[in-house]
Parts: sequence; C-alpha cells; structure tokens
Amino acid sequence: MKKYYNKLVRDKIPEIIEAAGKRAEIRIADDSEYANLLRQKLLEEVDEYMQSTNPDELADIIEVIISLGALHNLSVDALMQIAAGKREKRGGFEKGIVLLSVDE
Repeated sequence: MKKYYNKLVRDKIPEIIEAAGKRAEIRIADDSEYANLLRQKLLEEVDEYMQSTNPDELADIIEVIISLGALHNLSVDALMQIAAGKREKRGGFEKGIVLLSVDE
C-alpha cells in the first residue's frame, strides 16, 4: 500500500524510511517551490506544537526558521543578532504582558 505525502521533510527521512525496509519516492523542489514549502512547513510545525505543546516541536520550528533565514542569506548567528536587537529595543515576552487597550 502506497501512502502519499507531497510535503517537505528533513534531509535524512528518505534514509530512515529505507532503513525500515520501505521504499521512499522523492524529488527535489526548485527554489521557488522550496521557499513555499518551507513556509507551509513552518505553519505545520507551529500547528503541531499548538496541538501537542511538546517542546520537541519547538526544535522543529527552529530548524525551519534556520532554513528560511538561509533563503534570506542570514546565518543562525545573524538571526540571533536580529532577535537580540529586537529584544533590547522592544523587550522579550518573559513578563507575560497583555496589552488591553491604548487611548489615542
């Protein structure tokens, strides 16, 4: 019985499937499709985390973010510097502040 996925997977998944005695049919996405698939994968991984709250899913989200950053020619260090700059300028999310309203 053949199961169909047509989704982006981690690089070693085909090897893992083959090691389990199954046959994986794959193809390589072109650049524009790859970018779209990464964005879809980000939504998929965030949804999996939201459903399970399993911290392992956070690692999957980070892996997708690293790949998306690479599409913008940003290294992990560069992404972390951007995050640190935003944290310094606007703060993080550690205090749990909920904005209720703003009088304008």
